[in-house]
Amino acid sequence: MGDGYQARLSPKWRRALLLLAAVLVAPVLRLEVVGLPAVPGRLVAIALAAGQVTALWWLDRAPRRIFAVILVTGAGLQLLVPQLGPGLVFVVLCTFAWSRPARESLWGLGATIIAVCGPVAAQRHWTLAGVWLAASLLAWSWGALGRAREARREAERRQAVLEERGRIARELHDVLSHTVSVMVVQAAAADDVFDRNPGQAREAIRRTEAAGREALAELRNFLHTVREGDQPDPMRPGGEGPPQPTLADLDRLAGTVTGAGVAVTLHREGDTEVPAGVQLCAYRIAQEALTNVLRHANAAEADVIVRVTGTAVELEVRDDGDGSGAGAGNGIRGMRERATLLGGTLTAGSDPERGGFVVRAHLPWRAGA
Repeated sequence: MGDGYQARLSPKWRRALLLLAAVLVAPVLRLEVVGLPAVPGRLVAIALAAGQVTALWWLDRAPRRIFAVILVTGAGLQLLVPQLGPGLVFVVLCTFAWSRPARESLWGLGATIIAVCGPVAAQRHWTLAGVWLAASLLAWSWGALGRAREARREAERRQAVLEERGRIARELHDVLSHTVSVMVVQAAAADDVFDRNPGQAREAIRRTEAAGREALAELRNFLHTVREGDQPDPMRPGGEGPPQPTLADLDRLAGTVTGAGVAVTLHREGDTEVPAGVQLCAYRIAQEALTNVLRHANAAEADVIVRVTGTAVELEVRDDGDGSGAGAGNGIRGMRERATLLGGTLTAGSDPERGGFVVRAHLPWRAGA
């Protein structure tokens, strides 16, 4: 199994590799050829050297075949021009180890050791064989290390993209889910009483319009942070960017849900100043929990309890419904992810003792919480 990294030589590095290869094989033009007559031997050696340099162009596109070709032609050059040395083979081994996973490139290391060390070992040139062995190991290690570093960077880039997608999904869900749910409930209420009580229907329609305007405003703010890249640091108070909801906005949130048909009572304990990112997280969790109450719990009342201490914010949202306040979507998971990002915890489930559904979040905001 590979590491997921697809290596590709840039045009700049491809040209540099070809130039280096040409420099390494250029001595074939003047070194003595053995085993063949001078002129034919020289032509064969030049052809092999030119074939090596040309094949390098496709090394990252067909690495195994090209590496095998270069290794065979290199062995032929070693037989014809022993003084040339296997320098190009080491360069190709390094590039091969960079372009392919380590498990696959190990066979290239073994083949290189056999090809460059075998002939000199057979002639009992043990020192030279040791030098070529060390050079082979160094070339492979350098390439494998470069690949590991690039693979790690690529994995970090992919992880950053996934985290950003998760953040966007959470924000869109939080921005739209609550207000759209309120709009649906109010529209249904207006339809139910339209003929019997037009005044009440008009009031429900006004609340639907207000919820829609609120959703548009929050959506514009969110799109601004995504487009401009100025999302504030969730752990840094006073970060730049469009205004975000805080604990002070819980009164407005409670009023909205109350107007949609579930009476919400807000309880506050403590008045310590809390970082803006923690306040936003607490607000979004309360918003999602109340949205689930509105949509799934079949509840008439809900309580929101906020306890602010010197080290953490404790949030509890409880309803008197049938205990099915979670729904089947991503709401609970999104709330838990938000709490985890701050180093906190979140639990959600039905309460067998008091009934209903309860969400509890512990959001630390100071070291040692």
